[in-house]
Amino acid sequence: MHSIDRISIRGIAAARIAELRETEAAAFRKARPKSEAKVGNGMSGFLGGVPMHWMTDWPTPFPILADGARGAIITDIDGNRLDDFCLGDTGSMLGHSPPAVARAIRRQAGRGLTYMLPSEDALAIGPLLQQRFGLPYWQIATTATDANRFALRVARAVTGREKILVFNGCYHGSVDETMVRLIDGKPVNRPGLAGEFRDLTRATKIVEFNDMAALEAALADRDVACVITEPVLTNSCMVLPEPGFHDALRRLTRAAGALLLIDETHTISTGPGGYTKKYGLEPDLFVLGKPVAGGVPASIWGMSEEVATRYGAYNLTKEPGYSGMGTTLSANPLQFAAMRATLEEVMTEEAYAHMDRLARRLDAGLSSVIDRYHLPWHVTRVGARVEFICAPGPLKNGGEAEKAHAPELEGAIHVALVNRGVLIAPFHNMMLISPATTAAQVSRLIAAFAAVAARLTA
Repeated sequence: MHSIDRISIRGIAAARIAELRETEAAAFRKARPKSEAKVGNGMSGFLGGVPMHWMTDWPTPFPILADGARGAIITDIDGNRLDDFCLGDTGSMLGHSPPAVARAIRRQAGRGLTYMLPSEDALAIGPLLQQRFGLPYWQIATTATDANRFALRVARAVTGREKILVFNGCYHGSVDETMVRLIDGKPVNRPGLAGEFRDLTRATKIVEFNDMAALEAALADRDVACVITEPVLTNSCMVLPEPGFHDALRRLTRAAGALLLIDETHTISTGPGGYTKKYGLEPDLFVLGKPVAGGVPASIWGMSEEVATRYGAYNLTKEPGYSGMGTTLSANPLQFAAMRATLEEVMTEEAYAHMDRLARRLDAGLSSVIDRYHLPWHVTRVGARVEFICAPGPLKNGGEAEKAHAPELEGAIHVALVNRGVLIAPFHNMMLISPATTAAQVSRLIAAFAAVAARLTA
């Protein structure tokens, strides 16, 4: 007997995983001859053969060459239709080309795309953001990464402090200061970080999510300008906050004179006002990117009355000149048009009620399959965002989330689901329900997951 036959990965024989990966890769190729001919050996002119490096991170043998998408369905150039539960990793969480957003884009396209001046849509957006998310003052950026950078700059300006604090396993785009990890209990630059010549831990403190004692100790020196966090760790295996965590986080940051930045870029799946509104969080700074303009690149960042007052006082004392915040294409009229349509017509209570209902059904269905096949896995959810995790749960922190990943197993499952007409996120086992997602699509996903589980455990 070969050694691989005796190895088990999360309850599945390694040989069975390898067999599934091989047979599903062959099926994927057979179904996509046009895509393979065009992109199977990379796309000409692009570094690594793709326009953006993470396009090679999909577990499929080569990237799916999309022909188009509408609602919650993607079609590739070979005519394969996929029920889309990835939804651009949240960028299209509200569905592909929501009709209201498409109309707004068409309307604005003939009026100019960018001119460094506000449009009438901007007049509506300010009050919409106040009403939706609670904070009184807002700015528009192009990505959540940009918005987080700008908000952290404000935090440092008003506190006069240099350091920020993050939680191990956090995700805040490509903000430099957040590219740190705890390894064997010690803070280090994130492994694999390209071209970084600085020790990022000099200005960043890092503790585990849900560890209130470690958080209190890290804030005790009163040198932290801002704690930046997602309400739920999401770009790892999902980690939910333990009871009392957010209350303690707010109490401890206030006691230490540190600002609190809540990044809702993924947890906007919770509801129209995000996790913040649903659970009554009280951030000093707030960031949201990805779906806020229905798929058009845009983000928002807001601040409390107190922070705005302190920042105004700071601006009176600083030297005039470029603040280091803002990019030329930010706050353009195309963003305004798409964002207004999204906030007024797409990101509604009714849409979220539909999303939440189907997400609960998906959660229950996947959990039932895991129980049926006696798999040591679990399912977790935040609103319309669902993940199956190939490890026991619930997970308590980012360290546990990192260890819960099983790349070979997850990759095999991913390709097998694609071959059964279902697309989920490539970086982790994340699935989103959109307003356009149907009950039939959820049923097909559960059935596909069950079929894969049956093959793995046969």
